[in-house]
Amino acid sequence: MSLSPSDVSAVLSLINQHQRILVVPHANVDPDALSSALACYQVFQAAGKDVTVVCPDTPPGSLKFLPGFERMEQGIAESQNFIITVNVEDGVEIDKLRYTVEDKRVNIIVVPKRGKIRSQHISFGEGERKYDLIIVVDTADLALLGTLHADHVDLFSEVPVLNIDHHVSNTRYGQVQLVDPTSASATEVLFQLFRQVPEWRQHLTADVATLLLTGLIADTRSFQNPNTTPRSLEVAAELLEMGARQQEIIQHIYKTKQLSTLKIWGRALNRIQMDEQAGIVWSVVSKEDLQEMGASSQETTGILDELISTVPHADVHVLFTETETGGIKASMRSSNAVDASRLAAETYGGGGHPRAAGFRIRSMGNFQLQVLESIQRLKEGMQRQRAEADVLPPSLGSSLSKTAQQAAAAGAPFMDEKKEVSKTTDVVDAVTEGGVAEGGAGATDVVQSLTDAEGDKR
Repeated sequence: MSLSPSDVSAVLSLINQHQRILVVPHANVDPDALSSALACYQVFQAAGKDVTVVCPDTPPGSLKFLPGFERMEQGIAESQNFIITVNVEDGVEIDKLRYTVEDKRVNIIVVPKRGKIRSQHISFGEGERKYDLIIVVDTADLALLGTLHADHVDLFSEVPVLNIDHHVSNTRYGQVQLVDPTSASATEVLFQLFRQVPEWRQHLTADVATLLLTGLIADTRSFQNPNTTPRSLEVAAELLEMGARQQEIIQHIYKTKQLSTLKIWGRALNRIQMDEQAGIVWSVVSKEDLQEMGASSQETTGILDELISTVPHADVHVLFTETETGGIKASMRSSNAVDASRLAAETYGGGGHPRAAGFRIRSMGNFQLQVLESIQRLKEGMQRQRAEADVLPPSLGSSLSKTAQQAAAAGAPFMDEKKEVSKTTDVVDAVTEGGVAEGGAGATDVVQSLTDAEGDKR
């Protein structure tokens, strides 16, 4: 599926009818969402529009290389102006104007110099809004904007919304929707859009191409994920021809990691658990872990890919992260045997793609118990899907990766009925327990080997 001429025409007409555009990505912003928002800023600003990009939260520092990053604003500037108009056409001249505030009332006092002001001379109205169009990118539902939407519900209900996304779980909100679930990223959707409109295509600079390629690389995990299509590769090739800086993207997205990130990754990999019979593998990062390692919840991005490479033949891989505010976010990947988007939607109202999805859980006090309850609900959902398709789960014990086999050989076999792996590798253990600061030269070598391996895999 590609964008139809009617889809492109609807978007072009909407953009042409408005001048003051607000662009927002989802909360807990990722490279695809932020790159999409900044690409809209670059192209529509160059086309003569007044564009503002607002990020619902603080974006990861690793994305500061993105062109236009410094243009982002942290909050919506929605000041309401209420205008009182006095008609002076009947020869009335104004001498003085003052106001008083009494008993929660504002008294506006107009003193005429000539003539008399009557009530029929007075009219009321609201001032012009700061934004007359909202573009929401890479967001399946407006609720995923978090407090940005909750605090400005009136704005989103009164101002037209253009919905640009690639998630199959998109709820089709907004006056115009540009949703293509066959695209690997929201930036791929945008590339198709920009390319089909001549006045926008001319603004596809090297910076814009770099933004679009960033989203595509990140959402396909450098073209390793199942959502990679022949068209995705063709788009990437065209973006490279336009000057997209691929090595700059790879360097910042995959090869540059803070020590706190390496430590929190080590902690998560050290806690891999599995249910062999159900075919599900998971790990957890608690709020206490984040505090101990000096890391943020955003630094857990990428851990799930390591879970998949460690135990590659499970049907479902899940990472549970307790955020700084106390809620739980879960990222999930699945094999062809399980629809991850459906599983997330049926269990916790989440969504995403058939092979990659996520959901959120409101914190109820005990993080570990909530994770166990979630695993049970996910297993029940997996059983329902298998019953419909009459598919048996894989045998994990005989399909562990070399890393997991090394963990078992090092004295960390799968334990009790949860099949917990207490030590993934000596490398993970060294990073978790010692770190560079305390582990001396050996730990430094460990961190370097992880960094090199990360780059090689990508």
